[in-house]
Amino acid sequence: MKLVASIWSVAILLCLSGAASADDLTAPGDAESLGFSATRLARIAPWYQARFDAFPPSEGLLPGAVVAIAKGGKLAYLQAVGFQNRAKTVPMQTDSIFWIASMTKPVTSVAAMILVDDGKLELHAPVARYLPELAEMRVAFRKTDAASGKTEYGLEPPKRPMTVRDLLRHTSGLVYPEMDFAYPERGLSDPNDAQEIRTIHMLYGWRAVFRRDKTLADFVSSLASLPLAHQPGEVHEYGWNADVLGRVVEVASGQPLDQFLQDRIFAPLHMIDTGFYVPKEKLGRLVDSPMPERPPIWDVTTPPKLFAGGGGLVSTAPDYLRFCQMLLNDGELDGVRVLSAQAVKQMTTNALSPDVRIFGGDEVGARAGTTFGLGFGIRANPVFSWIPGAVGSYSWAGLWGTYFWIDPAEKLIGLQMVQATPGSKGRAAVISAGISHLTYGALAVAAPSADVPPAAATTPSAEALADYAGSYDFGSSVSSRDRQGLADGKTGWLGIESFVAMEQEGLRINRPIPGSPATKAGLAAGDLITEVDGAPLKGLVLSDVLARLRGPADTTLKLKIVRKGETGGSELSVVRAARRANAVQLQLRVEQGRLVAEATGAWPLLAFEHGKATPLVATSASEFIVNDEDHTRIAFVRDAAGKVSGLVLNPGPFEQKAALIAHNGP
Repeated sequence: MKLVASIWSVAILLCLSGAASADDLTAPGDAESLGFSATRLARIAPWYQARFDAFPPSEGLLPGAVVAIAKGGKLAYLQAVGFQNRAKTVPMQTDSIFWIASMTKPVTSVAAMILVDDGKLELHAPVARYLPELAEMRVAFRKTDAASGKTEYGLEPPKRPMTVRDLLRHTSGLVYPEMDFAYPERGLSDPNDAQEIRTIHMLYGWRAVFRRDKTLADFVSSLASLPLAHQPGEVHEYGWNADVLGRVVEVASGQPLDQFLQDRIFAPLHMIDTGFYVPKEKLGRLVDSPMPERPPIWDVTTPPKLFAGGGGLVSTAPDYLRFCQMLLNDGELDGVRVLSAQAVKQMTTNALSPDVRIFGGDEVGARAGTTFGLGFGIRANPVFSWIPGAVGSYSWAGLWGTYFWIDPAEKLIGLQMVQATPGSKGRAAVISAGISHLTYGALAVAAPSADVPPAAATTPSAEALADYAGSYDFGSSVSSRDRQGLADGKTGWLGIESFVAMEQEGLRINRPIPGSPATKAGLAAGDLITEVDGAPLKGLVLSDVLARLRGPADTTLKLKIVRKGETGGSELSVVRAARRANAVQLQLRVEQGRLVAEATGAWPLLAFEHGKATPLVATSASEFIVNDEDHTRIAFVRDAAGKVSGLVLNPGPFEQKAALIAHNGP
């Protein structure tokens, strides 16, 4: 009996120890023990509140948000800010319910991969194996004779069948209707537009029967007579892929999509508030529609017949955080396996070959440096990616401004839940890099080694201090864990690198940044760049074109552009600027005989904030420290001529470098 009791005691201890190390996403833990600065995490809620104050509902932004951050399987931050209705009478709750729109796509993608694990679905299989009604879809083409200049339009057979993998990575040739809120500069008011790609998008808007009183089977049948916009596998373009994939899941599983998601994802993960509509007893937690002036695309207050795998789900921050944690844990949560580790690896690894052309933007925007897996955007190049974190981080967003990312290197999840009108100023204010900058900027900095004795303070001369005064540019990142290129003071910036679409003839500009070098030179939304410095862009991929746009600061780029309605092109000269939008900068100056630093760029940086002069204590002729929780160390750098050229924060593995861009000393 004693032996049995001892065995049971050991078993209980093992269970308790396992529970202590399990994921805990119910209540925020101690920020500092999770590797964050509590002070800097506290900047998040005021940042959102400032935007709600600046952009009222009339600007398209509902006055509330829920933000969640987890690290190492523990909840580090969960905060409700503002209100869930535009009248500001119902406070936002951490479990308020949002329509997450395209954040449905990763869920549907996981559902498909569960069936792959089950052996009921094959990634390389033609979609027509599961949906035979799509077997005869043809592909639209445009061919121009070089000699005569005559353009021929028509339909041709696909070079190969559309596959399940194509649906997961948006290379099927299925596209969305071109809607004014997605491409406001490329509206389709003219049904006789000669560009066949636009005509195809219009056809999808006219003929695709996507109504909540119909079924997924009805919707897929309505696509059968439409042409594909691209040859399967050749072009990545955001479209109806996940909705068709949802129908594939129904056929392969033998269940309606809503029931399959409930049985295989929501119930196992205890996602208690996620589904295709909000039950009556939960309507008090539903966040207002951001577009009250016209009927919403979806009425999420009643059960639909159409279970939209591409955008139909509602959810909460705690629910979706559990979904993300399952992915970060390689497919399991709380001892329940939803997906195999191999499936998660496939989904979060680049699935686009180098010859796959990225056609255009989506809710988040298409940029070089970001590629696509099986259901997620993936960070491939830290210099130009819109996804934060280490290379390999993955993310997606929803049309109304909801957004998440997962950083496997940091074991980090960030989640933003907001509701804002597509294309509005308010939405633009909250889908910026705010949440990622503030999250990575709150990561703790390692303290100096205990083996290193504390540096003694010294007193530099007034001339020496003045030598360091000036503006220092860190680039566009506030954290060494989220490097987006080390600032060298030489790389130029145009302001057209984001939200662009590669077309056959050149680069379409969707949203140039106001006040950028490009807009100052006259480049406008909707312009098509056909040549850069005399070299045609026709036939190039997006990454190659963006590489041609890059260059040293203060150099001139000559662009040939074509505007809608013009018979010929025109030329513009754009001077690349040294200072970038969203740059992270420090201003150092001498006050009362001491050197002080203040954040002057887009974001605070460690302990340095806007409007606050932080004193620096010299420990040598070129090194300083800050008496703060970050143990911030600053080492100044000189060029070959002995002049100050930059600085390094916290020299070592997590150092951050900045270039001197303006000297304020004598």
